[in-house]
Amino acid sequence: YTVARMMERNDFHDRFKAGTPISVHEFLYPLMQGYDSVALKADLELGGTDQKFNLLMGRHLQQEYGQEPQCILTMPLLEGLDGVEKMSKSKNNYIGITEDANTMFAKVLSISDVLMWRWYTLLSFKSMAEIEALRKDVEGGRNPKDAKVMLAKEITARFHSAAAADTAEQDFINRSRGGIPDDIPEVSLSGAPMGIGALLKAAGLAASSSEGNRLIDGGGVRIDGAVVSDKGLKVEAGTCVVQVGKRKFARVTLS
Repeated sequence: YTVARMMERNDFHDRFKAGTPISVHEFLYPLMQGYDSVALKADLELGGTDQKFNLLMGRHLQQEYGQEPQCILTMPLLEGLDGVEKMSKSKNNYIGITEDANTMFAKVLSISDVLMWRWYTLLSFKSMAEIEALRKDVEGGRNPKDAKVMLAKEITARFHSAAAADTAEQDFINRSRGGIPDDIPEVSLSGAPMGIGALLKAAGLAASSSEGNRLIDGGGVRIDGAVVSDKGLKVEAGTCVVQVGKRKFARVTLS
């Protein structure tokens, strides 16, 4: 396989023209992935549109090894929660399929109205005619949140259940109204009185005491509904509901 053929790949071509370095291992990657098709004697390979060059490499290498070239099927990339980058755990713009129903539902509702229609196209089992009719309803004055709730319930039900999706919707409503969810983690701690920063860390509501203090500075921490503003607060023994932001809760029993 020639370097000239490698340079046909769009990003390699653009980077070469711009004088941006291209590492040798980047040239090796398509070859190694392509050889997988040879080793597997693949008939069909699936991938995102960004993998088209690598998939075609598999076809080429199969022909070189005297095999029937595989068919390839590419799929559009799913944009993540930010609506810009493709969904990726490393970019923290993803919804994990093993996440709990409440988190999954809330994350879908956090996307933009524009991204919602893209997700409908790529993720919903509704027909394109149904999606287009829903879009026209929204353009005609229907609240786009109605459509987003429908999408959130459909996705949540797919990985959990319809009942779990209904419960997640009610949980979201309760949180948005400042209520406390029915099902929150129970945490037992010892060491009273405990500094609020240390308590947030110990309860799993902050990654560190310093992060807990930053959350307090931002007004994002509540104890039994009251905003915590004192980073030096010592929490006495007893049971209280600690909230961080809109989504994180814990019922903490401190002894």
